[in-house]
Amino acid sequence: MKKILGTFWKYFCYCGIEKADFRKVKKDAYIANFETWKILHFIMDVAFGLLLIFSIVSDFAAINRLYYLGAFIYSVITTVLFFILKKDSLIGQLLIYLSISILLLFGAFITQNKPDSPAITFIAFLLITPLFMIDKPFFMSIELVAASIIYLTWMHFVKNPEIWKADVMNVSIFTLVGILVHIMANSFRIKEFVLIRKINKQKDTDELTGIKNKAALTREINNFMKLGTNNKGILYVIDVDYFKTINDKYGHDTGDVVLHKLGSYLKDKFKNHEIVGRFGGDEFIVFLRNNDDVKAAENIANEIIKETAEQIKLPTDEVTFSLSIGLVVYQGQEKNYSELFKKADIALYKTKADRRIKFSIYSED
Repeated sequence: MKKILGTFWKYFCYCGIEKADFRKVKKDAYIANFETWKILHFIMDVAFGLLLIFSIVSDFAAINRLYYLGAFIYSVITTVLFFILKKDSLIGQLLIYLSISILLLFGAFITQNKPDSPAITFIAFLLITPLFMIDKPFFMSIELVAASIIYLTWMHFVKNPEIWKADVMNVSIFTLVGILVHIMANSFRIKEFVLIRKINKQKDTDELTGIKNKAALTREINNFMKLGTNNKGILYVIDVDYFKTINDKYGHDTGDVVLHKLGSYLKDKFKNHEIVGRFGGDEFIVFLRNNDDVKAAENIANEIIKETAEQIKLPTDEVTFSLSIGLVVYQGQEKNYSELFKKADIALYKTKADRRIKFSIYSED
């Protein structure tokens, strides 16, 4: 029984996946919701606009004219907001829930004008709207249950008693069906996000070290530089000294262990908003966002050199593990990652040319 309740809770709260996995894909789900409802609001603009026109030219639909007008105005205003809000914002998600509430309210108003007819429009919205929302199912469950209670209470004073009794049964059943459909649809869609995330992570991960590969490094740093408002950063190009000698003397397995340990060290040291990866061979990249403090850059370079020498040991003392680093301070002049990397690489070659130093900062001089 405990296992059954645990499974139900997982589906009801986290769409059938683990809490940690849900948190990782929540942003992707928010963006998908935003894009979906942005399109849906365009459709609503057209639909309510046509209904409003029809209510003006036809006496048959005139009774609902104010409802069509109100829904049309709301839909147009919301469409504009979707162009202003950020795709992953919480306000955007709340706006979607508001739109669902408006659609359910619209269905109730339409039904109100037909006291001898069952709640077809309201029930249709109960079943359809949850299909276009990815979120913790208990939020949508609260939405649907609250809407149904309000609807049935309201219609008790409006509808033919026999029709109202039928509505109680139908709305109750389809509210439950709507919740179950939402849980199942959410589960399928959220698992797709988890799978896509895993595939993308594998595609962007260096197999040996477990950190980002060259393609991921290039893309993420380029994306940062393209934002325009971000014109601060420090790029480190880190190279293992005498790596060919390490491979020749101790074997490629030892060389792989060295690269793995260095990758693990960098991953553990830079856990915040830094971009860390293996560029290829024995070269590694660290990019610090929103930082152009030269003194801080020098201190970090010294820390990397000192700490890796202490932590990464070779089988014998004949060869000592050490690093060479080239770095460049980004202040908005470079247009892309390639330009930035070339400057850091020049600084790296300067370091390697003078064995008395362990790092160099790129300078135009």
